[in-house]
Formats: sequence, C-alpha cells, structure tokens
Amino acid sequence: MNHPFRSNDNSLARRTFLRRVGLGSVALSSLLDGEAGAATLADVPHHRARIKRVIHLCMAGGPSHLETFDNKPELARLDGQPMPESLTAGQPIAQLQNRALKVMGPQHPFVRQGKSGLEMSSVFKHLGQLADEMCVIKSMHTEQINHDPAHTFFNTGTAISGRPSMGSWVLYGLGAETQNLPGYIVLTSEGGGQSQPISSRQWHSGFLPSQHQGVQLHATGNPVHYVGNPAGVGPSQQKEIVDAIARIDSHRNEVLDDPEIATRIKTYEMAFRMQASVPELTEMSDESQKTIEMYGCTPGDGSFGSNCLLARRLAERGVRFIQLYHRGWDHHGGVKAGVAKTASLVDQGTTALVQDLKQRGMLDETLIVWGGEFGRTPMAQGSGRDHHIKGFSIWLAGGGVRGGTAYGATDDFGYNAVENKVHVRDFHATMLHMLGIDHHRFTYKFQGLDFKLTGVEEAHVVKDILS
Repeated sequence: MNHPFRSNDNSLARRTFLRRVGLGSVALSSLLDGEAGAATLADVPHHRARIKRVIHLCMAGGPSHLETFDNKPELARLDGQPMPESLTAGQPIAQLQNRALKVMGPQHPFVRQGKSGLEMSSVFKHLGQLADEMCVIKSMHTEQINHDPAHTFFNTGTAISGRPSMGSWVLYGLGAETQNLPGYIVLTSEGGGQSQPISSRQWHSGFLPSQHQGVQLHATGNPVHYVGNPAGVGPSQQKEIVDAIARIDSHRNEVLDDPEIATRIKTYEMAFRMQASVPELTEMSDESQKTIEMYGCTPGDGSFGSNCLLARRLAERGVRFIQLYHRGWDHHGGVKAGVAKTASLVDQGTTALVQDLKQRGMLDETLIVWGGEFGRTPMAQGSGRDHHIKGFSIWLAGGGVRGGTAYGATDDFGYNAVENKVHVRDFHATMLHMLGIDHHRFTYKFQGLDFKLTGVEEAHVVKDILS
C-alpha cells in the first residue's frame, strides 16, 4: 500500500509531510544537526579542502565596478562623449534602451593600497587595510540583467526559480559543524540607495532535502520566530513535551519505517537546543568594547556592521555557510553620492570581519566573498548608471586565496570582460574546489537527471587566484 508521505522524490515527500504536520510555516525543517545534514555522497570531500566555511557578503543592487574596484582612466578622459556603437549595438540594456548613450567617467578617484598597491576607490575609508588580503576579480560576467533573476543566477547557477542555492549545495555536501544552530544562516541589512527586495527563495534548498535550506535570522528583535517557549512554559516542561513527541514519533516510525519521521524528531530536538543557543549567540556581553568599536556598530542594531559581528560568532560556532545581504547598491540616479553613502555603511564592518577572523586564526579556513549580482553601465543614466552584466568586479579573501592581487580585466570602457573572463559558474566551481568538492562529480538525482550547481555548461576552477 502506498503511504501518503512516501515518494520517489524525497524532497517532495519532506515538504508534503511538514505541511501536513504544520511545521512548514515555522521553517524548522532546516534546523537539523550536522550529522543529519551531511551528504549521502560517500566520497565527499573529493580532495583536501582549503577552507571549512564561506561567508558571502552580498552587495544587493549591483555595485558600480567603476566607482569601486575597476579604475578606468580612459573612461574619465571620454566623459560626456557618445559611447561607441560598436560596443553597445545589439547588447542587452535594462533601462537605457532607445536612449542616447553617453560616457560617464568614474565619479571618485582611485588610490593604491597596501604593499601590493591594489587599486580601489577612495570611497572606502577602511577597506584599504585589507588590500594585501584581497583578490579582486575584475572580469566577472553573468547572464541576467534584472535584479531578481540575477540574484537567482548568482545563488543557484540558473535563472530558473526553485533550484537549490549554493549554500544549500554546500551544506548538503559537507554538513554542518554545529548541533545547536542551522548550518546555513542568512542576515539582511539595508541603506544607502534603492533597496531591491530579496526573496527568501534565494537561500532555499530547492529539490535538495529541506534541512539544507538557509534560515534567516532577524537582525533586530527576536532572531528566530516560534522558537521561544510560550508564556508559563519553562525549560523542563518544554523538554517533557519534546521527549513525548519523540516517543510518539518513534513508535509510529516502527510501524511505517519512514525516514521523514526521524527528520521530524531531530527538528524538534534542534528547536529545543536553539532555545539556549540563539540567546547565547546574540548576547554580546562577552565581546570587548574594543571589538565592538572595531565593527563600528551597536550590537543588535540591524546594521551591516552588527551583522558582520554576528557572522563571526556564527563562524565560531560551526555554521558552514553565512550570507549577509546589504540592500542599497541600486544607483540609477545619484551614483556619486549614492556609492559613497552605501560604501560607508559596509566598509568598516567588512574590514573588521576579515581582521577579526584573522586575529582569531580563522581566516585561513574561511572564504570571504564580496560583491553583487552584476555591475553598472559605463553609460550615464542621468546622474546614475544602469544594470550591466558584461563585466563587473567582486573580491575574495581568506584561505587559499592569493591576496594583494587583481585578476582579469575589462576593456577601456569597463564594458566587456576581455582578459581571464570569469563566469558565475566558474566562481561556483572554484568555491566548491576550495571546500574540497569536485563540481563535476557533485550531483543530485532529481526527476531522472543528475543536477549540479555548475549546471550543464562548462565551468572552470580559476586556479590562478589560488595560493
């Protein structure tokens, strides 16, 4: 007899089960311990890993590479002149279609920083301290020109909604190193420019087992909804409830032998442990005043700096994949003032996070990724810049990365990536490689197909940026 919760598609069965037991809205299905979160692939990792975890600092909205990390003197010289039609004819343009396209020169001077002399915009007052840790990739390119599809592409390797995020792939492959917190956590902040919405499906597990999806912690107030005890219920009473549910579920599992029941048991156990671990995580009284001043924040104020401090604490506690979204980089107008303002909100926190990890001996086992979903056009959109996908910049730091280097290049206009081009899929392949995973062999069978984070197109590990 077919059981209503069983399916050849385990992820569908899990979602159906959780909806029917009423836990889907609470998103507790993702809060499993490290052992339960491990992949079923016996040969992962495939080779020696360079890092243990990833912290993705997602600058949502598309930072202008021309006002941050890609200095273009020729663009400054040609400011106000028509863009060469040979570059723009027939190319994808978001909001500048059918308009006269004029060159807009860089709005801020660039300075050389560190012993390496790495170039970056003067809008960054703190980031120069990291110059010798950073590898700036100036030749990124992607395939989606609007925000939500571009975020989806950067997170999942495809513009098709419903596919697993890169954080979910990593957690599926390697599991977590913590039993008291989710292995994949997301934090958000905003300010400095137009704040494009970020959908929670950007950190969803897609067709992977649902315990691998990201869990958003709220930057202010109660970090996790529905985990605290109801009024009048103490820890001992709550433990009795959890134990009673576990006994009932275990008895039921003896009859049905359904793995989803074991998952449900672990979910309740994780939620119970989180009642202690989450308050301890967000209670910052053990942080020195010097550390708090380094991040330039008031802990728990919802700022990017506060989220960076929390990210370091999450990393210390064994969280495998951490994403910090800052919504505020969409500057269709007022790009000069806008980039300076948004940079000021993320500059100090970013710098403090990398320095703090380094002084604690954790940077060598962490990959830091900083960047947005695409760049901005060298053509003016009034006083701003439009979306641009043909060439933009991100930077990496941490274990196994060649610090103090710039890799790849765009043309003199900052329009096309022309040297050592790096596709988003190449970034995914490189990240997995650093975690000890061969992207060619890292698959999940769904609907009869072997899916990969890097998809069916060819992807390459960018070995030249690795030390």
